[in-house]
Amino acid sequence: MARSNTVLVLGATGGIGSEVARQLRDAGWQVRALKRGAADTAAQKDGITWISGDAMDRHAVAEAAKGCSVIVHAVNPPGYRRWPQLVLPMLDNTIAAATAEGATIVLPGTVYNYGPDAFALLAEDSPQRPATRKGAIRVEMEKRLEAASRRGPRVLIVRAGDFFGPKAGNNWFSQGLVKAGKPVGTVSYPGRSGIGHQWSYLPDVARTMVELLERRDRLEAFASFHMAGHWDADGTRMSGAIRRVVARRTGVEPRVAAFPWWLLTLASPFFMTFREMREMRYLWQTPVRMDNARLVAFLGREPHTPLDEAVEASLEGMACLRTPPVAVPA
Repeated sequence: MARSNTVLVLGATGGIGSEVARQLRDAGWQVRALKRGAADTAAQKDGITWISGDAMDRHAVAEAAKGCSVIVHAVNPPGYRRWPQLVLPMLDNTIAAATAEGATIVLPGTVYNYGPDAFALLAEDSPQRPATRKGAIRVEMEKRLEAASRRGPRVLIVRAGDFFGPKAGNNWFSQGLVKAGKPVGTVSYPGRSGIGHQWSYLPDVARTMVELLERRDRLEAFASFHMAGHWDADGTRMSGAIRRVVARRTGVEPRVAAFPWWLLTLASPFFMTFREMREMRYLWQTPVRMDNARLVAFLGREPHTPLDEAVEASLEGMACLRTPPVAVPA
C-alpha cells in the first residue's frame, strides 16, 4: 500500500469534495484536484494543485493519481443528470487508478442504498435493497469497490445523512429548505410532521474522513462507517435552528411552510433534477437514522459541531444572512 501523503480528490469543487480537500490540506497532505477547465498544466491555488482533466477520462485520472496513497471519489454528475451513463464509468476509472497505485479509495456514502426493509435504524451491515434507480446504482458502486478491495486497493466508505454546510450544492438544505444567495423569509420543510430526519454537517463529515485516513493502516480492506450527525426527531429541530439564527442575525424570523411537492410533480416531466428529487421523497416520509457505534468505537467519538453553530456557518457561507430590503411606500 502506498504510504505517501499525497491525495487526489475527484469532485473537489463540490460540497463534500471541497471540504475534504481543504481539511486534508490543513492536516499536512499534498492535495491534488482534478477539474475540467483547469489550467493545462498543474497550478497551485490555496495550497491545492489543480490539474486539468475529466473523471470520465481513465488516462487523466491515472496520470493525476500517480504517487497518491489516497483517492477521494466525491464526484457526481451535476444536477443528477445522466447518472446511469456517468456514475459507474467514473468509479471504474478511480478503481483502476487506485489499483495501479495501491491507494485507498474514500467514498462518501448515502442512505439511498437502503429500502424500507432496513429502516428505521441503519447499521453498516443492514441489508441494501434500494427502492429507487439511484439507490440501485449506489449499491452497484459499493459492490464494485468491495470486489476491488479483494484485489489490492483499500476502500473506506463514510455514510452520512443529508448534507448541509457553507458550500452550496446539490443538497436539500440549500435547494429545498432555503435558497442559496437569498435572504431566508420562509423555511420550506419537505418532511411529514413528526417524522425524524438525519442531517450531517459537511465539515464534520470531512473531519471524520481525515481522522479515519490517519488510522487507515488499522482499517479492514473494505471498511464502512456510519455517522449519527444531527438527528431531528420530529422535523422541527432543523427548521427551528434556521429560524433562531436568521432572527438573531437579521431581526426577521422566518416562517415555516410545507415544501411544494405538488410543484415538483408538475415540473418533473421537464426537469431531470426535479424527477430525481421526487424519487427520494420516501426518505422524508419515514424516519431513517444511522447507528454510529462502530465509528465511536474506532475513533473514540464522532466529530460534531453544535447545530446552531453549524447552521449559522452554512447560511453565512451561502450568503443567506443578508437583511431583506425594507419596502418603501411609493
